[in-house]
Amino acid sequence: MNQHAKIDIRHSTCPHDCPSACALDVEVIEGRSIGRVRGSKQQTYTAGVVCAKVARYAERIHHAERLMYPMRRTGPKGSGQFARMSWDEALDEIAARFDAAEHEFGAESVWPYYYAGTMGLVMRDGLNRLSHVKKYSRFYGTICSTIARIGFTAGTGKIAGVDPREMAVSDLVVIWGTNPVNTQVNVMTHASRARKERGAKIAAVDVYNNDTMKQADIKILLRPGTDGAFACAVMHVLFREGFADRDYLARYTDCPGELEAHLKTRTPEWASAISGVPVEEIEAFARLVGQTKRSFFRLGYGFTRSRNGAAQMHAALCIPAVTGAWQHEGGGAFFNNAGIWRFDESIIEGHDAIDRNTRVLDQSKIGRILTGDAEALKGGGPVKAMLIQNTNPMTVAPEQALVRQGFAREDLFVAVHEQFMTETAQMADIVLPATMFMEHDDLYYGGGHQHISVGPKLIDPPGECRSNHEVMQGLGRRLNAVHPGFDMTARELIDATLKKSGHGDIDTLEAELWRDLQPDFRASHYLDGFAHSDKKFHFKVEWGKLPVGSGGLMGEWDKMPSLPDHWTIIEEADAQHPFRLATSPSRSFLNTSFNETPSSQAREGVPTVMIHPEDAATLLIADGEAVTLGNTRGETTLTAKLFDGVRRGVLIAESIHPNKSHIGGRGINMLTGAEAVAPVGGAAFHDNKVWIRKASAAT
Repeated sequence: MNQHAKIDIRHSTCPHDCPSACALDVEVIEGRSIGRVRGSKQQTYTAGVVCAKVARYAERIHHAERLMYPMRRTGPKGSGQFARMSWDEALDEIAARFDAAEHEFGAESVWPYYYAGTMGLVMRDGLNRLSHVKKYSRFYGTICSTIARIGFTAGTGKIAGVDPREMAVSDLVVIWGTNPVNTQVNVMTHASRARKERGAKIAAVDVYNNDTMKQADIKILLRPGTDGAFACAVMHVLFREGFADRDYLARYTDCPGELEAHLKTRTPEWASAISGVPVEEIEAFARLVGQTKRSFFRLGYGFTRSRNGAAQMHAALCIPAVTGAWQHEGGGAFFNNAGIWRFDESIIEGHDAIDRNTRVLDQSKIGRILTGDAEALKGGGPVKAMLIQNTNPMTVAPEQALVRQGFAREDLFVAVHEQFMTETAQMADIVLPATMFMEHDDLYYGGGHQHISVGPKLIDPPGECRSNHEVMQGLGRRLNAVHPGFDMTARELIDATLKKSGHGDIDTLEAELWRDLQPDFRASHYLDGFAHSDKKFHFKVEWGKLPVGSGGLMGEWDKMPSLPDHWTIIEEADAQHPFRLATSPSRSFLNTSFNETPSSQAREGVPTVMIHPEDAATLLIADGEAVTLGNTRGETTLTAKLFDGVRRGVLIAESIHPNKSHIGGRGINMLTGAEAVAPVGGAAFHDNKVWIRKASAAT
């Protein structure tokens, strides 16, 4: 008789760069492999729902093309020619090259580089410990959320808001600056529940008719970078038509009279000319918000992709303060819960070893750094050696022409610790095989909700894969990097971090599966005052006095509007570049994760750019035709997709396809800039002026 395989249901947390951090029920087959992955019904935010790409995680973790053993480059950089080597040989060589760079050029010539390929604290942030102990150049992560976070903090004083599960008891859910059908599916779970059970309306505010907007009852289609103008006009109507809650404003906000006077000239007509949203749509939306006390503003990461993103986030956040929606269950706003975790990562990151005189290099400026830009290098010497974990800068970083030039340097030593042969790994001198999240222990939090969890090791890794922490331990010994964190297992680091953070121990948290840390109703709704020293919500912002990251103040922060407004610093279209381009996230890729799985590749197809049919007709561009986009930074060629769900003059290129998938091998980030975005840095991926034309035969 055939015996059925033994299947156990084990629990974990999705580690990928997504605020949902979904709670998972995982089929573990015979203790060796995984089957179906489902969202856990035991955790109230995930509520049994998980995105399709993670549901098919077996396709990724058991992929035939996973890296299995260390390799040394044998051909030219980028050739993909590698030969197998042992772990001892690989770690010995990396340590020797780091020591040689330090001896000749100083410790700051070594730059460990990472990001959010995993959101687990041990495996993501442990690389900082090596930098701090060895006094290597430090790392400032600016690609993802810095701009939006500072904009939210400007209003509330803290990165925390209403319990996101309260969307389910709202009467109006405003989804603004995020496409959760593609990127945070659980947002739609709770919003759809409100619509089903309460008759709530879902409104979507975005720059194209994406999959979320297609499910919405109210659709607000903006030109990129004009959210602030729209928000100001909405507040103008709220004041003009008596929807402002003056008692709430007097008690909880800093300068309502000054705001009202300022908004007198920010009319719907003014905003319509800027944003493209018809006057009647602005006024109808404002009246709906004003008449609906339980209005929940779910604000997203789209704000962080624009040069005026911090000001735009703040302007949108001001709307529920004007209406007093914060007072009501199902009302108020939410972006991220970073302010509630209070994790002490001092052991993981080696905070006791930080030398504040060591330079901090900006992640987004990697192209400029590797090509010797003096300002990007903070006036110091060149970067000569790197270890890269959890990110793929050869595809995802801005200013790809410079990134390519930098990685092609023969005098730059690069080791890449990866799961697949990414385009960054192909440029490496040494490639190391990495575990996936079910193959090691880690500690997680949900930026989009309120739970913390331990993600335990469920199965053994294939081949010779090692975790990020194991690589740090091996290098630490060889580099004489002395710190207790290098001598602890991943579980011991988790346990110590939980205890130092006041969260108990690892065994207790693991037994709970997912611990809910949501503050009570009064705290979440700021009913005892907001988190500024004066306890007020701030309409008026002193941008230079807000908490800043390790990079300090950046960009034209001194020119930012103090009151909500449309800040005209965006990269406006001009005669040479008549279109505005946004590079929005796709449904089946997550940055460059999942772009190696067949099901995701099949759904996404070839790289395309959405263009309004009338714009296409003017340029004699047909649907499915190869087109080239360009600006002063570079060019890329992809396929035109005629789409009337954008404003004229706007182009949308979803997802980050591999560079090699583009016609000619130049990816979409050839067009994006790395100029520091005010006030604390970041990269404006959705804020590009470009031209578009039919591709030449030689492309």
